[in-house]
Amino acid sequence: MDAISNNLDLYFEGFGYTIALFLVAGVASLLLGTFLCALRVGPVAVLRGAAATYITVVRNTPLLIVFFFFGFVAPVFGLTFNFVDVHLGDFDFTEFFSIAVVSLSLYTSTFVAEAIRSGVNAVELGQAEAARSIGLTFTGTMREVILPQAFRASVPPLASVQIALLKNTSVAAVFGVAEAVNQMRSLTNNFGSERLGIFICFAIGYIVLVEVLSLGANRLERRWRIA
Repeated sequence: MDAISNNLDLYFEGFGYTIALFLVAGVASLLLGTFLCALRVGPVAVLRGAAATYITVVRNTPLLIVFFFFGFVAPVFGLTFNFVDVHLGDFDFTEFFSIAVVSLSLYTSTFVAEAIRSGVNAVELGQAEAARSIGLTFTGTMREVILPQAFRASVPPLASVQIALLKNTSVAAVFGVAEAVNQMRSLTNNFGSERLGIFICFAIGYIVLVEVLSLGANRLERRWRIA
């Protein structure tokens, strides 16, 4: 295990990028997914159809193709992220990191939207009708009545989506982000005789992160559980 013990800085740096990708893309996908869900169940047929089409197309597109689009196709049309250049200690958040965040956020938001929509469908229709009867608009009804209950009901599927996002950050390794899988590949190239140990150490790192996320989701679910 000398490859890991002698390169702990690279090991933790890799998972640092993984966690950063997960946190930024997780928040962005949650916000965008909530917005898509609102359009998906809204009263405007055009917006409802547009949201449904977007969700269907992106959900059925492999994540690698989404990365490829923003990495190689979007720049042809002038859409680049080279204006991002942030450095915090040993971490560099540049164009490649931004491409990964955008790709992960747009892809994951479609699954978030469907998870929240399942929670919306669990809310009794009478509550929305009662909210409208006292003068609340659609936006007010969603914000004050529907979404708070929908989030409580959709914690388990949302947790699954976020766990999938955490593991999907590994795709960023292909596009130059020095996250965990990228560092693992570098170490296995330099220490070929210790590949099995390196794989095990990085697998344990992912397992720990997933278990922490699962524990947090379970605690939140118990706290928000409706009798």
